[in-house]
Amino acid sequence: MDSIVVTGNGPLKGKIPIAGAKNACLTLMPATLLSEEPLTLTNTPRLSDIKTMTELLASLGAEVTQLQDGQVLAMSSHDINNHTAHYDIVRKMRASILVLGPMLARDGHAIVSLPGGCAIGARPVDLHLNALEALGAELDLKDGYVHAKAMKGLRGGTIDFPIVSVGATENALMAATLAKGTTVINNAAREPEIVDLATCLRKMGAQIEGDGTSTITIQGVDRLNGATHPVVTDRIELGTYMLAPAICGGEVELLGGRMDLLAAFCEKLDQAGIDVSETQTGLVVRRRNDVIKAVDVVTEPFPGFPTDLQAQMMALLCTADGTSVLEEKIFENRFMHAPELIRMGARIDVHGGTARVTGVKQLKGAPVMATDLRASVSLILAGLAAQGETVVSRVYHLDRGYEHVVRKLEGVGARIERIKDK
Repeated sequence: MDSIVVTGNGPLKGKIPIAGAKNACLTLMPATLLSEEPLTLTNTPRLSDIKTMTELLASLGAEVTQLQDGQVLAMSSHDINNHTAHYDIVRKMRASILVLGPMLARDGHAIVSLPGGCAIGARPVDLHLNALEALGAELDLKDGYVHAKAMKGLRGGTIDFPIVSVGATENALMAATLAKGTTVINNAAREPEIVDLATCLRKMGAQIEGDGTSTITIQGVDRLNGATHPVVTDRIELGTYMLAPAICGGEVELLGGRMDLLAAFCEKLDQAGIDVSETQTGLVVRRRNDVIKAVDVVTEPFPGFPTDLQAQMMALLCTADGTSVLEEKIFENRFMHAPELIRMGARIDVHGGTARVTGVKQLKGAPVMATDLRASVSLILAGLAAQGETVVSRVYHLDRGYEHVVRKLEGVGARIERIKDK
């Protein structure tokens, strides 16, 4: 397994291009199953999860072609000849469940394995299933597969989510576009990825209102057509790279960045003493002075502070002046990076869903191990600001969510290399 070696090297300067959002792309890709006509996505990220979703769609009979070095995906589902999404593909990634709603809506039947994914707590798919039942689907769970039927087609209904779920909102939204009548989704997720999906579906002919708020209304149509759509900027990649100059000093411009994608995060950076300003081409980030101030963070669904930036924020707060408290309210066991940061000299005390971080003057390089996607990048960020050399092993997690990390950070002056294991 490869490792990444980072050597602390002082301030960063330059520009980093930000890719399209993985989570938006993984949602947009199954939307091809809703139409016989081609769907083309531009600004697509080149990541292993996208490959997995390509593999899954191909197994169902969709054609997926990569153009322009993988930055454009041309998809066509004129012939869905298989309606079973098998475990061996689905287990690799929880987003696989998103083929269920579109297949069911278009053809009235689908069989999808229950998903696997990152090792961060329980993630039941009940919300997805209850939403489809509200649209008249008959569901049966057998041998780890969901068998779904709607022989007379789905019909509009009211979906009341007990908790906010991005994936379930996406599945319900896609399914409802072809249901007969009106569907109302209450307590819907509000993330930019939802708005992006709704925008794409409207281009395909869907009638959707209210995306970006907690109530989405869909008027079902008989069929959808093809479209071309650019994937929205990846706000998690954006936030991650915004933290690089915050941790190391210097000034970096993040191309394609927008403040509205990360308003709560930008607010916390401001409190910590970091300036973020919009330019014509993106966002510029720099420290106001040398000292980072301690801030308290609570992770929340959008538009709150994203759980997917908690690990990276912790890396910043390790060298802040004072004590910060991070509360994780989205996923359990999401502090697996804390023991690794402690190996680098950080002072962190974890109790259940809360971590107290007391800032130290300087982190020190050490051998550390990545436990999940966001943890792996937080250790790289910490390594950039640490004295000496940090070796991050198990970086395969990284390839699921960040393309060309080494190239992007090298481009702004970081000392970082990837070492292939013998």
